[in-house]
Amino acid sequence: MPFAVYVLGLAVFAQGTSEFMLSGLVSSIAADLGVSLAAAGLLTSAFAVGMVLGAPLMALAGRTWPRRRALLFFLAVFVAVHIAGALTPSYGVLLATRFVGALANAGFWAVALTAAVSMVPDRLKGRATAVVVGGVTIACVVGVPAGAVLGERWGWRAAFWAVALVSLPAFVAILRSLPGGVRGDGEAAPVRNELRVRDELRVLTGPRLRPTLLTMALVQGATFCAFSYLEPLLTRTTGLGAAWVPAALALVGAGAFLGVTVAGRYADRRATALVAYGMAALALGWSALALTAGRPVAVLVLIPLLGLLAFGTGTALITRLLGQAAGAPTLAGASTTCAFNLGAAVGPWAGGLALDAGLGHRAPVWVSAALMGLALVVAGARRVVVAVSGVRVTG
Repeated sequence: MPFAVYVLGLAVFAQGTSEFMLSGLVSSIAADLGVSLAAAGLLTSAFAVGMVLGAPLMALAGRTWPRRRALLFFLAVFVAVHIAGALTPSYGVLLATRFVGALANAGFWAVALTAAVSMVPDRLKGRATAVVVGGVTIACVVGVPAGAVLGERWGWRAAFWAVALVSLPAFVAILRSLPGGVRGDGEAAPVRNELRVRDELRVLTGPRLRPTLLTMALVQGATFCAFSYLEPLLTRTTGLGAAWVPAALALVGAGAFLGVTVAGRYADRRATALVAYGMAALALGWSALALTAGRPVAVLVLIPLLGLLAFGTGTALITRLLGQAAGAPTLAGASTTCAFNLGAAVGPWAGGLALDAGLGHRAPVWVSAALMGLALVVAGARRVVVAVSGVRVTG
């Protein structure tokens, strides 16, 4: 595996810490800025909305740039907005920095995924994807719990400063390790570029990819819905003290890391089986967590298992999408990022609605179970359509 692929994983670690760390900080942000828990949860949704909108826009805007230049630009913007977020006393400004930071993160993801798989042979594409996505899971294991500890001891702003500082070594590593002359789609003439973009959009909006993209969004919606409100669930329903929150988040991250590792090893050959079994297990797992949320032992057993299933299934879906979108090399990573973060936007929003309706702190977990049920329906309907039409399904 090229060293540059691991460098991309390092950068994604810093960005993944930012995306997920609010799951341990929502209460302190809400108290400091004088907003509700649901409003604090919307900071995660704002980040995800920026990712959804930014992925295709940034991928198209940067397609004529060398990949290293694009990655460095996006990472520099990411650092700048985290410094601004750490300094602002305004919820509105913080919301805006989350959105802009997500635009930069989206551009980075879209380029990084495409760059990683382009540097390896076909038999290693699943592993390359897992290395990049693995940066997020390592963030869950190390970065997110560390952010919760920083937030508890020195306030939530310290976590934002930490993300900015951790991003700097990734910037230097990309500058030195990634080939400078590797371009996106920019060598083609402008007219050819325009035609290629149209062809790629036709691939991405075709009947084969739409259900997979929707399934990805629903799976990630379930994941982000529950994990965005994990801290209040643990402290207000399960009865664990605030000191338990970083440890619980580390358990989630450990499960996620194992899930991505397993998916990276087998997704190239068994993506369909991994996705099908993982989705069914997640539907049952979220329901079990909602039912047993008042029992600390059960919760501490379930949350790493759910981290494993959620991120393992998500990685297998990413591998599958990138394989199906091989005819859209510029926008394949962008479409995957869009689907991933559409769920990340809708999930916390739906969980916040359930909280505001007075349904209790278990409600977001029940919403996650419902989203997984819907994902199973979409996936099942796709297989029925494929069977009726006689089209062969691969991956």
